[in-house]
Amino acid sequence: MLEYTDYLKIFIALLAVVDPLAAMPLIVAVTGRNATGELKTIARTVVLSVTIVLLIALYMGQQVLIFFGISISAFRISGGILLMLMSLSMLQGKVSETVRNQDEARAGERGQEVAVVPLSIPLLAGPGAISTVILYAQRGQGVEHYLMISLVILAVAGILWGVLRATPWLSQRLSQTGINVVIRLMGLILLALAVEFIAGGLKGLFPILVSPEI
Repeated sequence: MLEYTDYLKIFIALLAVVDPLAAMPLIVAVTGRNATGELKTIARTVVLSVTIVLLIALYMGQQVLIFFGISISAFRISGGILLMLMSLSMLQGKVSETVRNQDEARAGERGQEVAVVPLSIPLLAGPGAISTVILYAQRGQGVEHYLMISLVILAVAGILWGVLRATPWLSQRLSQTGINVVIRLMGLILLALAVEFIAGGLKGLFPILVSPEI
């Protein structure tokens, strides 16, 4: 089990990757600002879907890597590159195309379909979030470690539910500029974490990089 400060770091990282504010424009476009009943249903579906996907990644992600013969160091580097691409888009106040491209946006513009695809997958619980959960799961062992990360996932899901339920209120009080500022701050945090993932993966693949002789 890691230190409690490490789990706080995991929470911040996962919250930055999931980025609940990124879902607000799509929610408003689908439900409108005052469609409380429909919004309640969508929020429940989204939170349940995101939670299930991330918990599956937590408890089965390592087995998937073993099945495909992928080392955790290689996965750290690939996951770090993915997070870096996402963070660079967030620093520009945009949603990365690695999360949701234009075709997916057009396919999910109407109705309840948007709750699962593309809102839950891949906008919120996409490759970046799944990679983050798998990578941090490898940093500790034991039942306590996995329970703590499960609590982190549930905490992020709780914040996501709150943001989705408050979307009409927030959309009326937060300007697009305000939303972009928050997204850029999250992008900066995510970029630093991406660099850390890549550096750790390179050290694992090339131990000479940490040799005392260098």
